[in-house]
Amino acid sequence: MNKKATQKIAFFILRVLGLLVIGLLAWILGFILYNGVGVISWEFLMTAPAEGMTSGGIFPAIIGTLCLVAGSMLFAFPLGVMSAIYTTEYAGNNGIVKFIRVMTNNLSSIPSIVFGLFGMALFVNTLGFGDSIIAGSMTLGLLVLPVIIRTTEEALKAIPQSYRSGSLALGASKLQTIYKVVLPAAFPNITTGLILSIGRVSGETAPILFTVAAYFLPKLPTSIFDQVMALPYHLYVIATSGTDIEASRPIAYGTALVLIVIVFCMNMIATIIRRQVGKKLKTN
Repeated sequence: MNKKATQKIAFFILRVLGLLVIGLLAWILGFILYNGVGVISWEFLMTAPAEGMTSGGIFPAIIGTLCLVAGSMLFAFPLGVMSAIYTTEYAGNNGIVKFIRVMTNNLSSIPSIVFGLFGMALFVNTLGFGDSIIAGSMTLGLLVLPVIIRTTEEALKAIPQSYRSGSLALGASKLQTIYKVVLPAAFPNITTGLILSIGRVSGETAPILFTVAAYFLPKLPTSIFDQVMALPYHLYVIATSGTDIEASRPIAYGTALVLIVIVFCMNMIATIIRRQVGKKLKTN
């Protein structure tokens, strides 16, 4: 076969595979939407579970999930960005930096339950935080730290060297160049890591199982040292080990739908911020 025929066949296969992935995603979302939309109500969203979690709502789990997402991002995002700035702008390309990058890539492939056990050993037991929001947030932060570091590194590398040279030639220091020139230009791409991290943190169960999640806690947290309910763990509990699995099955679908909507909304907010920053940079 000639090159054009081979190319057409390859493109056809890629289109078919892409459509299959999109179709599978649409089927999963449609299934959850069909089974969960009937459960969604103001009472479901704003009340606590009741009667062995076979009735009532998921409000404490929603608040707990938002607390964990916010806490993990406050811990991981600044640390990941600063680590990427060091390896990209200051450390050069020596053997130590290469080793750090290899270890970072390895960390991103470690199962999440290992992070959960590590978080329990370090934050819960050794540091004495107990099962708490801060222990769960820091564990989730460590889980997504490699993603933030790698995406930030790639965003910084994409900035032309002429930006740095021009800023230094005008008398700016290296720190001023990074803070005033490089980071603003790279920020739209840096937020990609934030978006990916939010999606992963929102749906993780294993890390919070050992560090923060409560089986049944129908009240809101009052400090970062409190336990909380969380949507992923709550969904796991009512779907597998609830007091009446059949009675709580509609609640499980509703919980899954709410979790998907929350992740979608947070990703949309981050995407809008990225676009607005990108437009502002272009106009300037």
